[in-house]
Amino acid sequence: MMRRVLLLLVFVGMAALAGQAGAQQHPLEAAPFSHSPCSVLDGQPCTPSFCSIFNNGPCVPEIDYPYGQNLQLTVQTVPSEKDAAKYKKPDHDLNNIGDLFAALRSCWTPPPADNAREGMQMSVRFSFKRSGQIIAKPQLTFATAGVPAETRTTYLNAINASLNACMPLKFTDGLGGALAGRPIAIRYVDNRDLGKSSQNQTPAPR
Repeated sequence: MMRRVLLLLVFVGMAALAGQAGAQQHPLEAAPFSHSPCSVLDGQPCTPSFCSIFNNGPCVPEIDYPYGQNLQLTVQTVPSEKDAAKYKKPDHDLNNIGDLFAALRSCWTPPPADNAREGMQMSVRFSFKRSGQIIAKPQLTFATAGVPAETRTTYLNAINASLNACMPLKFTDGLGGALAGRPIAIRYVDNRDLGKSSQNQTPAPR
């Protein structure tokens, strides 16, 4: 009986030593997975990295926008002053979600005022290839209720033309791998004051 107890204690001691050695070989990181950026195609849990290409080493991922099953973006025809910087196209390869959203915002060219409708909203959904090309024609998912079919067609044509003019987008390898096949939903809002010019016109003297 005593011999069995001693053997059990020896095995427990050896297991404890092995566990300590393993912990020394694989220390815990304060920011797990941040040193190994991953793609959504990877078959293991990981934290996507949105660090800049100009960083000289590992960095903690920062997610500035919702990053769920859908990437959702709103594009206003007339952005506010505080958001103006978000509508400038980056002058480098797109490396993170913020770059992607800025590029998509900068692409938007609304219909001419004569063919436009104030307050019109329209949403489309599509996905990118790794190369930066759109996989298929964007699908219409929402349009302001009660507008004529002609108006819907006008805005949908403007959306398709704006996106086509910007393609392909230049992704870094990391962003291209993370975005490939993921649905992206864009809501376009025509917030121009289309009646302002006519309302403020001074009547001509008789």
